[in-house]
Amino acid sequence: MFDSTVISLFQDILKCVGRTPSNGKRKGGIKVHTVINVDEPVPKMVWFTSAATHDHALLKKLSPDDNTIYVFDKGYNDYKAFKLFGKKGAGFVTRIKDDAVYKVEQELHVEECIHSGVLEDTIIEVTVKEDDGQGKLMLRKVVFYDRVLKRKFEFLTNLFDLRPDMIAALYKIRWQIELLFRQLKGNFPLKYFLGDNENAIKIQVYCALIVNLLLTVIQKRLKRPWAFSNLVSFCRIHLFNYLHLIKFLENPERDWQRDDQDLEMLTLFRGAYF
Repeated sequence: MFDSTVISLFQDILKCVGRTPSNGKRKGGIKVHTVINVDEPVPKMVWFTSAATHDHALLKKLSPDDNTIYVFDKGYNDYKAFKLFGKKGAGFVTRIKDDAVYKVEQELHVEECIHSGVLEDTIIEVTVKEDDGQGKLMLRKVVFYDRVLKRKFEFLTNLFDLRPDMIAALYKIRWQIELLFRQLKGNFPLKYFLGDNENAIKIQVYCALIVNLLLTVIQKRLKRPWAFSNLVSFCRIHLFNYLHLIKFLENPERDWQRDDQDLEMLTLFRGAYF
């Protein structure tokens, strides 16, 4: 899965996006393009651009792997890239743009499944603008009605062998990357920056990603259940305290007791015991 999120900056360090406010002042913004595996809660790849950079610029950085399905939002629609996905043996699932131009080639039979939600399943043909002219590309369009959200979705994919309701299910798991963005912005200081240049801002974002990775590993190792936000708050409070983090988190009610190895480490701090 891949997507992007925008972090607003306090001044126009990186080109912003959106309308100009009434006061004439526009804040800068950094766009964090992120790729994650579906079974991993941490990023696989991160790329920074200004907020004004279009999402589909990430497709030029991405090298599709064979036997892999990529799920992304319609902001990444690029027929030229979709053709490359097919050549590399990679699949994709996305949403079709509202103003997309295509030709219906074949209407596929939709099985009588009351709970499936599939309204339409068709094979379409789109025009691909390439350097040496124009080409044609065959894709699949699935129309799905979500009874929970009470919304109709139109999906675009090059997976012709999967059931149409599986296409909708694949796109639904894309919400996992939105949860990652919410976790990063909600638990780490990405509203106030220590530096006022592009490099300093990128370093601070990278530091937040590294801490997020470390705390995710710690949370997975713990037998005691901890909410991620509580774990972050605890580490922030005890950042300058010397204690064995794993032992304390496993049994925070019990006073932390130092063993011989801990005492040897404490002698490095001029004999000052905490």
